[in-house]
Amino acid sequence: MARAVTPNRKLINTLVAWTIGFLIFFPILWTILTSFKTEAQAINDPPLFFFFDWTLENYGVVQERSDYTRYLWNSIIIAFGSTTLGLLVAIPAAWAMAFVPSKRTKDILLWMLSTKMLPAVGVLYPIYLLFIELGLLDSRFGLVVVMMLINLPIIVWMLYTYFKEIPSEILEAARMDGASLREEILYVLTPMAIPGIASTILLNVILAWNEAFWTLNLTAANAAPLTAFIASYSSPEGLFYAKLSAASTMAIAPILVMGWFSQKQLVRGLTFGAVK
Repeated sequence: MARAVTPNRKLINTLVAWTIGFLIFFPILWTILTSFKTEAQAINDPPLFFFFDWTLENYGVVQERSDYTRYLWNSIIIAFGSTTLGLLVAIPAAWAMAFVPSKRTKDILLWMLSTKMLPAVGVLYPIYLLFIELGLLDSRFGLVVVMMLINLPIIVWMLYTYFKEIPSEILEAARMDGASLREEILYVLTPMAIPGIASTILLNVILAWNEAFWTLNLTAANAAPLTAFIASYSSPEGLFYAKLSAASTMAIAPILVMGWFSQKQLVRGLTFGAVK
């Protein structure tokens, strides 16, 4: 039997949860507030929280100085393109490892995971030279491929975990009904793993969206995403905190909206599934 929870215990748990949530969200809140300050107010000591002269001047300056739409479009293409390409490679790979394992499957999974331990700067020079030779420097396609390769181990591991939870008897029944390998993956396995695939997509879109090291080193102007857009406001002349915060707010706004929308859709899907 479940142990009864007292009202005081519920209150304490709620306060602790809200405190932790606020501490995690506070840097984002501070960035948003700073974006509405003047440069003098942004570096004021003591810091100004809500009682200051709110202004939209920083957003106007950012819009005049930078083509925000181009950076945003590049981020969307790179994040979703790399995730889609990664899924096309990872779904068959995870299927093979989950349902047709070999004696080397665990070794391959551990090897793929170990590649995430390699410092990115260790392979920057060869990849940079390779991009120059192939003409992929400062191209969205090049960044899509790099982002896909970087996040591929995570995609395979997540999908492998979800696929292992699906009973193999279901796939065997599909084979007995005459389903080909392609139909088995597309019409049986993939629909059953939609929650796991959705979680994988959301995580990897965020990882690709926030990636700064490769985007700053492999782009210049044409394929620069929002990470380069933010970095452009850190210059040798100094840090313009208010304008930097405005650029950061404009960069994180789409991912916050997408996260909120995804959470609403997930709750709606789980509720619909429970009712059904």
